[in-house]
Amino acid sequence: MKKFLAILLTLAMCFALAACSGGGQQPEPEPEAPDLNAKSEGVMTYEEYAAADIGSEVTIEGYVQAAASWWNDQISVYAQDLTGAYYIEDMACTEEESEGLVPGKLIKVTGTKFERDGEIGISGGTFEPAEVDYEYIALPLDVTAILDTDEMIKYQNMYVRFSGMEVTGEPVFKWDGSGENGDDIYFQVGKDDQVFTFMVKSDLTGTGTDVYEGVKKLKAGDIVDLEGFCCWFDGLTPHITSVTMK
Repeated sequence: MKKFLAILLTLAMCFALAACSGGGQQPEPEPEAPDLNAKSEGVMTYEEYAAADIGSEVTIEGYVQAAASWWNDQISVYAQDLTGAYYIEDMACTEEESEGLVPGKLIKVTGTKFERDGEIGISGGTFEPAEVDYEYIALPLDVTAILDTDEMIKYQNMYVRFSGMEVTGEPVFKWDGSGENGDDIYFQVGKDDQVFTFMVKSDLTGTGTDVYEGVKKLKAGDIVDLEGFCCWFDGLTPHITSVTMK
């Protein structure tokens, strides 16, 4: 065995010497990693966007993480970069353009910054795809430990995870239970004696999707891991896109 290893090492050294002397093909240089936070000219950083006044025009670039159903030449998009996240509501978009808004795609958006019931986003926007050959899909950030703290607002619209949540009641269609199958689903979950209202948006993950059908079946006492977008409506009301039974 030692002799075999010695032969392998000798051969490796010979190949290395041959390469250094020009007798072997030089390896291709590794391509540089893209700067995922780089911004085009005239585009705000996330910090500049966050500091912009409500009602002002903003221009941002972000990577699509999910898109709601296209309707009436408009679409709503959840986008993110390495610094922050953006909810882009009713962005002008043709049906053909909507097919290109896939997770990971970088887009440039110009619109009006709004605030409504605690949710901050961009409305009345137009967009153009960025001509880059790379994509970015965010991994969910586990925010379970800070659910009941003021820190949560820092992660607004980001893709996040909530671990080990206990379902505290039956899911209902619409916020007041007046809806039917196909409408948004609202359900309550608890952690450390705190209760939170989460929802499944029918125009994002509607009937037939794993999360919509899975949430409909939840019962009080179920323990679940949840993932989704950290949105607001009179307080934290995440838009859930994944549910896993524990």
